[in-house]
Amino acid sequence: MQASQEDAAIEEGRRAYMARDFERARALWLPLAEGGNAEAQAWVGSLYANGDGVEADAAAAFAWYLKSAEGRNVLAQSNVGAMYAMGNGVAQDMAEAVRWLRRAARGGDANARFNLGVLYSQGNGVPQNHTRAAEWYRKAAETGHYQSQARLGHMYLAGEGVKRDRVQAFLWLSLAARHGIGSALTALEAVVKEMSSDEKAQGMRLVAEWRGKAASDADVLIDPVPV
Repeated sequence: MQASQEDAAIEEGRRAYMARDFERARALWLPLAEGGNAEAQAWVGSLYANGDGVEADAAAAFAWYLKSAEGRNVLAQSNVGAMYAMGNGVAQDMAEAVRWLRRAARGGDANARFNLGVLYSQGNGVPQNHTRAAEWYRKAAETGHYQSQARLGHMYLAGEGVKRDRVQAFLWLSLAARHGIGSALTALEAVVKEMSSDEKAQGMRLVAEWRGKAASDADVLIDPVPV
């Protein structure tokens, strides 16, 4: 099958999946996955991970994700790293977790960047390093990852891994709070009470600039494979 035909079959499977016709989606993706198509392998992994049209099977999901990850699918690399970290579908292995999360993070995956931030913050699988944690949270936060925005805001509020900065805390906590992160809203209310009128004006300006940038970028975003 030519690449264009494979792409068409994957897209047809995606439409079937969104329509909850999981059997049709699997019928389209499985032959491609068995033939080595990394995107199809990631989709098949997601079917087993979520129990969509098949019995949920974490080990099978991991096996398909790993095939896809080895084929350079960034989202699958992120999932493989997370599953190694949790011991989900595979024996826990923090060294492998960090290795795959780093590959995915360098490939631009926001969840992998967030998870690396968590590991550095906790000292789990890597030496504890709040500065490195903040760096990874920032990389994810700047792509709109809400949980990372909240974590980064908390770090600016506490001066953990970064210099304490109420304006930056206001920015990141505001962005996270807008998307329902409850801890961010609570922290935002606390920091606002400490801010001067000038700091509030700076913070509000940064939030407005961020929202404008996010709106201008919206047209070029591509929906990721939901693995």
